[in-house]
Amino acid sequence: MSETQRETMEYDVVIVGAGPAGLSAAIRLKQLDADLEVVVLEKGSEVGAHILSGAVLDPVGLNALIPDWKEKGAPLNVPVKDDNFYLLGEAGEIRIPNLPMPPLMNNHGNYIVSMGNVCRWMAEQAEALGVEVFPGMSCSELVYGENGEVKGVVAGEFGRNPDGTEGPGYEPGMELHGKYVFIGEGVRGSLAKELINKYDLSAGHEPQKFGLGMKEIWEIDPAKHKEGSVTHTMGWPLGKNAGGGSFIYHLENNQVYVGFVVHLNYKNPYLFPYMEFQRFKHHPMIKELLEGGKRVAYGARAISEGGYQSMPKMVVPGAALLGCSVGMVNVPRIKGNHNAMLSGKAAAEAAFAAIKAGRSGDELNEYETEVRGGAIGKDLKKVRNVKPLWSKFGLGASLALGGFDMWTNTLGFSLLGTVKHGKTDAEATELAEKHKPIVYPKPDGKLSFDRLTNVSFSMTNHEESQPCHLKLKDPTVPVAVNLAKYAGPSARYCPAGVYEFIGEGADAKFQINFQNCVHCKTCDIKDPSQNINWTTPQGGDGPNYPNM
Repeated sequence: MSETQRETMEYDVVIVGAGPAGLSAAIRLKQLDADLEVVVLEKGSEVGAHILSGAVLDPVGLNALIPDWKEKGAPLNVPVKDDNFYLLGEAGEIRIPNLPMPPLMNNHGNYIVSMGNVCRWMAEQAEALGVEVFPGMSCSELVYGENGEVKGVVAGEFGRNPDGTEGPGYEPGMELHGKYVFIGEGVRGSLAKELINKYDLSAGHEPQKFGLGMKEIWEIDPAKHKEGSVTHTMGWPLGKNAGGGSFIYHLENNQVYVGFVVHLNYKNPYLFPYMEFQRFKHHPMIKELLEGGKRVAYGARAISEGGYQSMPKMVVPGAALLGCSVGMVNVPRIKGNHNAMLSGKAAAEAAFAAIKAGRSGDELNEYETEVRGGAIGKDLKKVRNVKPLWSKFGLGASLALGGFDMWTNTLGFSLLGTVKHGKTDAEATELAEKHKPIVYPKPDGKLSFDRLTNVSFSMTNHEESQPCHLKLKDPTVPVAVNLAKYAGPSARYCPAGVYEFIGEGADAKFQINFQNCVHCKTCDIKDPSQNINWTTPQGGDGPNYPNM
């Protein structure tokens, strides 16, 4: 707890993060009681600026929250018309028939959306109900009460010098206190990480697993555009090097979302996820689609993939973790937004009942019970073994075994029980001496691009005079350990070129270009020494995604 003196504002519920989970919670609270004082704090320059998702949205969460969303103009404009699954080889592809797929894999009734735009619309709905929504407000600290309960956050601190001291234009920010605080920061948020560590919330649960999702928006030749078409691929170029795959979603205006996910439990430190994505676009099937088109946006973010067995305890005295702060992605469906919305709704209902009963600052156990036993738990339990099977047995075996397990789970049982994940993604990284470097083709500037050029298409900006928000626990580790033993993987796993090693041998130095950071959190997850701590920079900094 810092000694800085700050003004305080009191609310019933303080919500960190204007994503689908936080905004759903805010909307539901005001639906239940219009007199509740609710505030949403968002670190992006505007709502949606830091939202990056595939996304094919299952509207089940929106249906539960705002049943008349169509009449209210929600930006769900492109219903899915067809589902395609392909297994790629270097020179060709095999279509996987839809017939043997479990019913849960069907996208009928879902919509291709920009989740950034969905969140912008949700923020308008929240504000119309009287929610205070403040973008450009990073929440840098948790505030604890006399009994150790979470009672609020520090938000809106600006103007520190690079060394952390207070600069001439320093603004201390404010403390926003609530009867309950909801943490909806998304994947690997800094406040959620603090609570998970402080209260040992992962005890008794499997470690969280992650993927790195990278995405470009392309405008393509109208003759090749098929609005409502959804394609997923697996196989090449990753092969046995890593789990993962791609998504290609045709939305309106001749635009296509082209995305690539690499599971972060890969062993070879020479793997370069960003370059795997760029190489993927040169596959004959993808190249044919994109040729003659142009990339208009780029971004990246980590995805929580641990699922049912990796969800930590979600409540502590005074606070609850929502959505991706817990990890509610259905991995085979590549969907988590619907569960994020349902979690926000469930947390709101638990907090409303508690406040009505005169409670505050305690554990909202009713929320956790609903998540694990209700629609979210049922959704995730059916697919809980797909990810660990893929990690243990590779793509081919997991397709058959995972598919079989999803079918039996659909019928209400599993012959496999619950398969464990084992190691964290950081622990999965092996020593460089066990692997060979991977040679990647140079980007051609037409279909594939270097990182820094692509980062310019994320509209990322950071005030350079502030402290670096990527904190090293030990500044000697990157060169002495990570470069020496693991060939400096941070120079490759970061999809924005934040980290680089300059010089060689005794002259090697580690440089952090924090201005490039797109807030994906991969470094915090994958660093083999767990030496990088991602913290939030000044409010409004980071990417400014348009329609991601």
